[in-house]
Amino acid sequence: MRTTTVGEFILDRLKDIGITEVIGVPGDYNLSFLEQINAADGIRFVGACNELNAAYAADGYARQRGVGALLSTYGVGELSALNGIAGARSEHVPMVSIAGAPPLYATEYAWHLHHTLADGDYTNMLDAISQFTALAIRVTPMNVVEEVDRALRTCLREKRPVHIQIPSDITHLSIQAPEEALDTSLATSDKERLAAAIEAVLAKFKVAKDPILLIDQDADRHKFTPYLRAIVEKAQLPYTQLASGKAILDEQSPLFIGTYNGAQSAPGVQQRVEAADLLLTTNPRFIEVNSGSFTHSLREENKINFGDQHISIAGQYFEGINTLELLEELVERIPAATKKVADPKPKLSPLEIRKDAKLSHERMWRQILDFIREDDVVVAEAGTSNIGLSPLPMPTGVKYINSSIWGAIGFTLPAVMGSQLANRDRRHLLFIGDGSFQLTAQELSTILREDLNPIIFLLNNGGYTIERYILGMEHAYNDVQNWDYGALPKVFMQDTSMQSYSARTEGELAEILGELSSATHGALVELHLDPFDAPEGLKALGPLTAEFDYGPRGPRNDK
Repeated sequence: MRTTTVGEFILDRLKDIGITEVIGVPGDYNLSFLEQINAADGIRFVGACNELNAAYAADGYARQRGVGALLSTYGVGELSALNGIAGARSEHVPMVSIAGAPPLYATEYAWHLHHTLADGDYTNMLDAISQFTALAIRVTPMNVVEEVDRALRTCLREKRPVHIQIPSDITHLSIQAPEEALDTSLATSDKERLAAAIEAVLAKFKVAKDPILLIDQDADRHKFTPYLRAIVEKAQLPYTQLASGKAILDEQSPLFIGTYNGAQSAPGVQQRVEAADLLLTTNPRFIEVNSGSFTHSLREENKINFGDQHISIAGQYFEGINTLELLEELVERIPAATKKVADPKPKLSPLEIRKDAKLSHERMWRQILDFIREDDVVVAEAGTSNIGLSPLPMPTGVKYINSSIWGAIGFTLPAVMGSQLANRDRRHLLFIGDGSFQLTAQELSTILREDLNPIIFLLNNGGYTIERYILGMEHAYNDVQNWDYGALPKVFMQDTSMQSYSARTEGELAEILGELSSATHGALVELHLDPFDAPEGLKALGPLTAEFDYGPRGPRNDK
């Protein structure tokens, strides 16, 4: 054992799991811990403009690094961050949320303090946050070693956020802590259950005539992807994806058959997936927007589902399994295909630029696709941007980030900041609408202060396009105030290297994309679009959403 302090121990544990940045907002209850961050080696604090943005940024960081860390202060800070924490829970993103709390003696004796309800209740914040986390705890000098280790292991195992309150008066108290780094390895499988599951999977493969793999986001969260990639290549196994699992496996591969979305699937995909005599899944979670309004139909008797700690085969459950161990053995034992699958998909032809044509969703996204290159990080805001990009096959190695289930607008600007903090070597492209941008716009200042260089494509279409197509096409509640967006980088930082661009025509956008193809500086590219223009997918989604949300007697767009 070694002697250390409460705060230093927590920071050592964060470093053990790969965190080098803690993103958050200072507050009096966390300043003692912040002093320890400032004094520590190998980890630093990155201040965000507010706690919600910090939570979104920690989410983006986690999607790139594997886990992220958020720092807030009691009550006002925790609750401001709660929407972002809930989003991480919804999207299965591991996040360590830390909050400075009132002094331990004040909580024990129910003192009435600021940032509380002045009623002496110090359980309400943990009760509220516990609904959206895998674990919510307050530590003391006597339990901090056990509780922090339990929280971090839970976060990494369950791929959910956890929340840790640190009373402000204990951060510098001495404790005895283990010498060794935190062991985050998963428990090993029950040997008999693992062997039985592997044999059952191989038996199903042996008789299957048309097996297909269906990918969703848990494949990425639980680090299944390298094994699945090896399996599909070795067995020449065709695969599809939910919209919430976009680009986890290569969309350029001849084995990729398109996106499954129930009755709204890519042509031919629904029939093939639902007729497959063996369907492998990765814990898919169907909501209305990735299931064709619940028109999906997967036959349980033909399904093998890989969960994170279990596997089910045609309704038979195998518990006590570390699925990574199972997948690793499957890579070795699954039969190799005798021949490669030919690519039936026609290659996209380069878009012929119409120099003076106004930008339109019908053609702009295809023009954008030619700019995206292998291994980029593409961050797509919920709504117009994601719907515009979703049908397009991403280049090999692209990491695609969006809030496909939680769907919080404004998420992506802080998320691109967090993702690039976690990996400065990858080019980051953000696609965000003007309405979404205005929700979290101030985080552009942190992007500039941190000398990050994302290329931000801002769709200026005068408001909430996705909402217009649901209801209120021409109503003022879907409008937003037009800003001088191109001026904002220099407003936030006069000597910034980020440059601003503006395009109204295909020719202007082509020139900008040509200039940015080899740029190392950040960019804000304002794309001017008609307020009533939209991707075809959005035009179809709007009326379906109105039907679902408002019922047969509810309001509809007049046109």
